[in-house]
Amino acid sequence: MSKVHNFSAGPCILPPEVLKEAAEAVVNFDNLNLSLLEISHRSKNFVAVMDEAVALVRELMDVPDNYTPIFIQGGASLGFIISALNMRGKHGKAAYTNTGTWANNAIKEAKQFLNVVEIASSKDANFNYIPKGYTIPSDVDYFHFTSNNTIFGTQVKDMPKTSVPLVCDMSSDILSRKVNVADFDLIYAGAQKNMGPAGATLYIVKNDVFANSQKPIPSYLDLSIHADKESMFNTPPVYSVYVCMLTLRWLKKNGGVSWIEGVNQAKADCIYNEIDRNPLFEGTAAKEDRSNMNACFKLKDEKYQEQFDAIWKAAGVSGIKGHRSVGGYRASMYNALPLESVQVLANCMKELEKNV
Repeated sequence: MSKVHNFSAGPCILPPEVLKEAAEAVVNFDNLNLSLLEISHRSKNFVAVMDEAVALVRELMDVPDNYTPIFIQGGASLGFIISALNMRGKHGKAAYTNTGTWANNAIKEAKQFLNVVEIASSKDANFNYIPKGYTIPSDVDYFHFTSNNTIFGTQVKDMPKTSVPLVCDMSSDILSRKVNVADFDLIYAGAQKNMGPAGATLYIVKNDVFANSQKPIPSYLDLSIHADKESMFNTPPVYSVYVCMLTLRWLKKNGGVSWIEGVNQAKADCIYNEIDRNPLFEGTAAKEDRSNMNACFKLKDEKYQEQFDAIWKAAGVSGIKGHRSVGGYRASMYNALPLESVQVLANCMKELEKNV
C-alpha cells in the first residue's frame, strides 16, 4: 500500500506502532483472549490502563502533586460547559478572549451560567492573529483562552500572566510543546489531535478548584466527582483511553515533550519557509502568531488550484483542504505526523512553481 501523508485536522494521525497494538487489543487484549471492547472497565486489566494513562500525563507534563488529571467523555464542546460550571465562583463573572470558532463557542456556552466579558477579539480580521496588550480584570472568577486555533491557524506563543485563575482549552496543541501546568487552574483537551482517537477528553485540575466551585453542579459535570471516582464515575471511553495510553508511551519512549517540541518546530519551519519563499503561495495567519499545528495558506492565483490539487494528490497527500471559513489549504501537523510528510508537501509546492 502506498504511503499516505495524513494532514487531517482531526481526528489526528497516530503512530503506526500505536495503531498496530490498538488493533491487536480489539481481538485479544492483555492475553485474556477477550477484546478490549468486551472487558469490564472495572477489571484490574483496564484499571491498570487508566492508572498508567494518568501517570504518563503526570510525568510527561510535569503535573504538580496538587493537580488531578481526569479522563472523561464529551470532547472540548462539553468542556466549555464543564469549565464554566467548575470555575464559577463568588463573582459570577469570567473573562474570555475570542480567537476563533472554538473560543467563540466557549464564550457562548459560558454565557448560560456567567456574566462573560470578552476582553479581546481578532474577529475584525477573520481571526488571523492573536490579540495582545489586553487587560484581564481582577473581579472575575477566571480567565479563559484557547491556545491553538485549528481553523484559522493561529497559536498563543506566550501564555498569559494573570493573578486570576487561568483556564485553557488546549485541545489542538496539548503535549506538542512544554507548558508550565502550575500556571493554570484548569486545562482541558479533546484527545483527537495529539493524544489519541476521538472519545476521551483530558482535564488537568488544580485541586483548589474542587473546593471553590459554586454548587450545585450536575453530577456528570462536576469535576470533583470524577476526581473522587478516579475517572470511573461512569463507564469511561475505554478504547480511546487505551489508545491515549499507547500514544503517551510512544511519546515517552522517543524523548517526551521536549523531543516532540523540536520535531514540531522543524515541521513548522519546513512548511512556512516554503510558503514564504514560493511566489505562488501566501500564508493567511499573522507571521508572529502562526500555529505549529495548523499551517493555513492559499494560492495567490486560484487558476493554479486544479494543477496544484493534482500534484499533491499524486504524491499521496491527504486532508489539506482548508476550512470553509478561510479557504485555501490547511496542513495539520500533529505530533505523529513525520517531518518526511511535511517535506513531501513542500516539494509539491516547489513542483507547481517549476511547472508554471
